[in-house]
Amino acid sequence: MSAYRMILVGTDGSETSFRAVDRAAQLAAATGATLLLASAYSPMPERERASAADRLGDLAYKVQGSTPADDALRAARERAVAAGARDIQQESVEGDAVDVISRVAKERGAELVVIGNRGLNSLAGRILGSVPANLSHRSPCDVLIVHTTDGK
Repeated sequence: MSAYRMILVGTDGSETSFRAVDRAAQLAAATGATLLLASAYSPMPERERASAADRLGDLAYKVQGSTPADDALRAARERAVAAGARDIQQESVEGDAVDVISRVAKERGAELVVIGNRGLNSLAGRILGSVPANLSHRSPCDVLIVHTTDGK
């Protein structure tokens, strides 16, 4: 078995997702793989966007479109560099997290997807399905589920 050449890690900007980024970056650094940071986002409904624009004024752009995802990717890149990853790419895509990560993995030829375990042990995760559980069934490649929560 050869080493992974393309490792994709999903992040939503949460501390737990950044722990998955750290692990993926360590793997990329150790193997010389390209690290692909991916973030899914949902567009803000027009009524919420207008309300945010009224309340935030000049800062409204921070919550519109892909800006929150792009901010998460910038922070993830900083962590990945600190963990030793050298070849880092990033992509923000509109859509559901599982759909986006699966699609990006297939389109970009990822050989490993890294994701945190948040939601696996929650009641909602058991009933509705969690991102890591659903991704483990739908990913076109290997999936590494990183222990990023304290199990609560």
